[in-house]
Amino acid sequence: MKKKVFFLKRQTLFRWSHVYMGMIGFFSLIIFLLNWKLGILAFMIFVTLIIIHINHIIQYRNSMTEYLKNLHGTIHSAENNMLLTFPFPYAILDMEGRIQWYNPKFESLVSQKQIFHREIGHILPEFDVVHFPTEPDEIWVKHFEYNERHYKAFTQRMLQADEEEKESLYILYLLDETQNIELKAQKIRQQTLVSLIYIDNYEEVMQSLEEVRRPLLVALIDRKLNALAGEVEGIIKKFERDKYLLLFPHQHLKLLEERRFEILDIVREIHIGNDLPVTLSIGIGVKGKDLPQSMDYARAAIDLALGRGGDQAVIKNTDKYSFYGGKTKEVEKSTRVKARIKAYALKELIEESERVLIMGHKGPDVDSLGAAMGVYRGATLLNKKAHIVLNETTTSIQALYDKLKESQDYEEDLFVSSVQAIGLSGEKTLLIIVDVNRPSYVECPELLELSKNIVVFDHHRTSVEFIQNAVLSYVEPYASSTCEMITEILQYMVDKVKLRPLEADALFAGITVDTKNFSIKTGVRTFEAAAFLRRHGADSTRVKMFFQNDMASYRARASAVKDAEIYRDDIAISLCPSDIPNPALTAAQAADELLNISGITASFVMSSMDHQVLMSARSLGDINVQLIMEKLGGGGHLTVAGAQFKNTTVDEVRQQLKQAIKEYLEEENRG
Repeated sequence: MKKKVFFLKRQTLFRWSHVYMGMIGFFSLIIFLLNWKLGILAFMIFVTLIIIHINHIIQYRNSMTEYLKNLHGTIHSAENNMLLTFPFPYAILDMEGRIQWYNPKFESLVSQKQIFHREIGHILPEFDVVHFPTEPDEIWVKHFEYNERHYKAFTQRMLQADEEEKESLYILYLLDETQNIELKAQKIRQQTLVSLIYIDNYEEVMQSLEEVRRPLLVALIDRKLNALAGEVEGIIKKFERDKYLLLFPHQHLKLLEERRFEILDIVREIHIGNDLPVTLSIGIGVKGKDLPQSMDYARAAIDLALGRGGDQAVIKNTDKYSFYGGKTKEVEKSTRVKARIKAYALKELIEESERVLIMGHKGPDVDSLGAAMGVYRGATLLNKKAHIVLNETTTSIQALYDKLKESQDYEEDLFVSSVQAIGLSGEKTLLIIVDVNRPSYVECPELLELSKNIVVFDHHRTSVEFIQNAVLSYVEPYASSTCEMITEILQYMVDKVKLRPLEADALFAGITVDTKNFSIKTGVRTFEAAAFLRRHGADSTRVKMFFQNDMASYRARASAVKDAEIYRDDIAISLCPSDIPNPALTAAQAADELLNISGITASFVMSSMDHQVLMSARSLGDINVQLIMEKLGGGGHLTVAGAQFKNTTVDEVRQQLKQAIKEYLEEENRG
């Protein structure tokens, strides 16, 4: 280092000496012009200095050359020593992946002798030369596990420029990541998870229990949840009479998953005279960057659990959801407080808007159109212009649609297409979604992006895909139909509701079709809504005419029932003929019909339509068809569900269905 500094200083000195020599030569010339005798003497002195200066330059260059030679040798020696003493496993491979050189660390890693000229794939099976980089500047990175340790491999192509024909070699070196991975895993295990636990049916259970027993029931629930907190080394805090906050380390989440959240079953089995079982909804936030974000994840998870009917646990891991439970039927809420609050909020939103767009799902049914007509009447009573977004009609709504178009009570622009709706959208336009909560299923998905104010009314269980930017969301899986929900909403929106007979028929028809003529998913509020509609002019005879089938559809339904395959003794799987106007509707009717056969507990009927396969699933309650359909990308309710399949055949869908049923039954047996 000292020698290097010396050479640098000497190089700087020589630069200035050139300047000095030039100045001496210049002054010698001036002296010669003034006095030639003194000028000759000055010139001789100048020549002497030049000779001495050149001599010093030659010596400096010779010294520098020698220094660079020594430095090159030192560097070359250091490079060789570095390759041998490199602290990481290091190897050089030829283009075929054969080892040409390796350091002791690499030999120690593989714990093998005589590996020279052996292919790297025979020593480290995770490596294949076909994946190695093709360009010199490219680096191929691979993470792998070897001898219970984790490594990160870097491979780079190197050109040998000193050959006449440039040859290529691969440089491979490995970094041991085991400690970093273990630290990350430890950090995750020690991360605090936020869990929200809600009692789904607190009011209903308490009303079914004697007053003196209610404190005992609450104490038993608290005791079970405190025991859960002790098992996971967490802390639990009750912040409302039916809501709890649980904090626990991430490492115990696996225990809860392995037990499939048995706390749901434990609490459900508490019986001290209550007519209804107690059910819980659990939402857990995982991998939030901090506690506030974990709390946001937990809130999103609990909202999804409640939207799916409760009695289940939902884990939100960033953008991924996991579901556990959800085996019981939804319990009807006896109170209408929530409906009244939602009605007031909807009223304010409508009054603040210039116009209202109402949209259902693709392939609309009577429940979708009936609910849309109910919302239309509510907006009209508030003196707001309203339109229903509808592109194409289906067989199931054709009769009702024709009646609405023929009626003189409605304007020509009652129904608008997607293109027209997009033109009507804006900041002052309120978009109301009915009978659907999945963005991909709505009639015009583009409206969701263009609309600032969105309201959702639906009775289907929410899935991972749901409309997240709604300013008002009312999703109640316990409700028989969206028409039932809208009928309740209308009673609180205005003081005196005035429904036209056709609107009452539409709402009554929606309830009728979704309850299978008031035979399933009916509760007190269902019949109260039906009674309200009857008082406002709904006629069951006119409604029945909306559901009349032609002879072709009736024969197709009979054919689907006749050709049904009995799977696992009590499950019917069939295919509906596609040469009819609306095979999807007929398939749903066939699925309902199959449940009337003795010994059948669940039915699945497929139909082919518009280059896709549609499936309708029904059950009597012993089998949760919603969970089966969710495995296939669909959803619905415990007893009524469905799914859509694109770019596939009926036979492939049939095999996927059987696999999903098999997985569901295995999970039920484990649970």
